[in-house]
Amino acid sequence: MPSPAAALDLAKHHVGGVEQNGDDGDSTTKSALHDARQSSHNHVLSTFRCLVADLCEQYKGGHPGSAMGMAAMGIALWRYVMGYSPENPKYFNRDRFVLSNGHACLFQYVLMHLVGYKHMTLDQLRSYHSERTDSFCPGHPEIEHEGIEVTTGPLGQGMANAVGLAVATKHLAATYNKPGFSVVSNKVWCVVGDACLQEGVALEAISLAGHWKLNDLIVIYDNNQITCDGSVDLANTEDVNAKMGACGWRVLTVEDGNEDIPAIVDALKKARAESRQPTFINIQTVIGIGSKVAGDAKAHGLALGPEDVANLKREAGMNAEEHFAISNETYDFFAEVRERGRRDEQAWDELIEAYGKEYPEMADEFGRRVRGEMVKDWTKLIPPKKLLPTSPTPSRKSAGLVCNPLASELRNIMVGTADLSPSVNMIWEGKHDFQHVRARPRLIEP
Repeated sequence: MPSPAAALDLAKHHVGGVEQNGDDGDSTTKSALHDARQSSHNHVLSTFRCLVADLCEQYKGGHPGSAMGMAAMGIALWRYVMGYSPENPKYFNRDRFVLSNGHACLFQYVLMHLVGYKHMTLDQLRSYHSERTDSFCPGHPEIEHEGIEVTTGPLGQGMANAVGLAVATKHLAATYNKPGFSVVSNKVWCVVGDACLQEGVALEAISLAGHWKLNDLIVIYDNNQITCDGSVDLANTEDVNAKMGACGWRVLTVEDGNEDIPAIVDALKKARAESRQPTFINIQTVIGIGSKVAGDAKAHGLALGPEDVANLKREAGMNAEEHFAISNETYDFFAEVRERGRRDEQAWDELIEAYGKEYPEMADEFGRRVRGEMVKDWTKLIPPKKLLPTSPTPSRKSAGLVCNPLASELRNIMVGTADLSPSVNMIWEGKHDFQHVRARPRLIEP
């Protein structure tokens, strides 16, 4: 009997042959493809969840529940939809991924291992919650490690970080993209939990993202209705979808976020294609799914216990005595991601080469931005000492005297003043606000 991955490949082969002949395929072939894909998905889901449980159990700590509940959304996003190159985490036009509910970091670490990030070995995965000083798997994602875009942990912070990344992407695209040369086209994906959406910093960022119509931003809500204290309705009973819609977001819902990977993929693809506004995908999940404490706050931040972990494996048809088991079929399931990443990188490199021939000056400046360099020598833009006041001066005014010349000449600087531009002296001649063209339509005089 072929493995799940082999069966899926075989089914794909048959369906592909039928489609090339201009036929939609008979029901038997379609059923075989569906069954093979479902079998492959079930196998990977079980492997993912049992691995998370094992990793928490070895040191009797960590956060298994959310990572287990989010397995299907992770497979849907990282295997089928997100654009990135595991073999080159610094590929510039990659989609950015932010895990705002950073305590669920095993979700990201396990996916990074399965898709082939070179540094995220199984040995490294096993360093989670250990005292090893060489670990790449701290209890919350940290930007110093390859593949991690921002450090997250304080709930809601990652949501605001994701909005910032989406703003940066939009600004870069508006500055450097030309007809036929979309050199910046990445999306920003942010996973949030129930508590992230209760934090003020997240709500302010959500409002701004809707106002700016950041269609390059997709937020995936792990809706398991559990916080540390218990059910979310202890403190919050609002209609989250209505709130997001009121803030200018497109709202999509997936009712079975535990197993229905095709439905999640469909929602993610719709979000990726959205051209007018940011997208919020409400995916209903069960925290700690499959365990004795499924759907309970106890699944949030405690190891499940050896008996429960063994039972999880038995229910999945796995060897209860084998730990950290990852089959070749599971690795093979994610192998296509690396090939896709290579193709995307090559296509982008070729685009940049052609862009450089057509727009050499813009390409030179864009290259410096990509490398993290200033576009001009900023040291020559700071006013000389003789032009600065010698009498006592408020620090905000002094800051304006130095920063305004920098902001006026350096296109890689954006300034935020929290509605206090005059007070903090950050206004300069030729200043442009970051706005969507339809956010503030011009008034037409009668």
